Amino acid sequence: MGSGIAQVTASAGYTTILYELNQAVLQRAQESIYDGLKKLVAKGKLSEEKKEVIFKNILFTSAVQQCTADLVIEAVVEKAGVKTTLFNQLAEINSSETIFTSNTSSLSISQLATAVTNPERIAGLHFFNPAPVMKLVEIVRGAQTAAPVIETLLQFTKTLGKTAVVCKDVPGFIVNRVARPYYIETLRLVEEKNVAFETADRLLESAGFKLGPFKLMDLIGNDVNYAVSHSVYEQLGKPQRLQPSFLQKEKVDGGALGKKSGRGYYTY
Repeated sequence: MGSGIAQVTASAGYTTILYELNQAVLQRAQESIYDGLKKLVAKGKLSEEKKEVIFKNILFTSAVQQCTADLVIEAVVEKAGVKTTLFNQLAEINSSETIFTSNTSSLSISQLATAVTNPERIAGLHFFNPAPVMKLVEIVRGAQTAAPVIETLLQFTKTLGKTAVVCKDVPGFIVNRVARPYYIETLRLVEEKNVAFETADRLLESAGFKLGPFKLMDLIGNDVNYAVSHSVYEQLGKPQRLQPSFLQKEKVDGGALGKKSGRGYYTY
């Protein structure tokens, strides 16, 4: 998600800093973005000159001291402590006017903000995978988020060519709240041996969905999807209908995370 968002902002003409501590991951992100831009050139959607301009808009760094900007978009692991530690680290080297946003799928923006300096500048900016393709962005207003921050984010997402929706800070926001049954009900059908997962994917795709739930979970990452299911389940008071799947937990525990690990429900 981080590299996808960086490609989107750089393509819109913004000077973009992509920060990652792990050098191997940083290198993969650099290669992924360049390959993505090359594919757009091959499809005739981008000129060779524009590709180079976009790529040069991105500074790839593992030095946090270089991370000064008007807007921060965090896309690290779905752990509140990691996110707030990063925000506070960046707050020390950035202006008090810098807006801090989280790409979290389900963690409470309001709770994140309580642990960060100047909580009124904290908001959610939730892109969808793959970020360069998906048009929707959820702008999440926390309990302390200032109105000018939301307005700035609306203007910003418009310059990216995205469709933005503003939502309150509720469990799962809009999309992940609505999507839970899409995943959990089909997982339940497979657990109860009423259908094979390949069949479920084919049927739902034939009904008009772009990707079946199992292909989509593999694309998102089973670890991320499972974490979101748990978060929504816990925040809503553990309703039986949203209980996370033991089948997906087995995938996560076994390292079958989907495309990024080479295997999930399918093999890649």
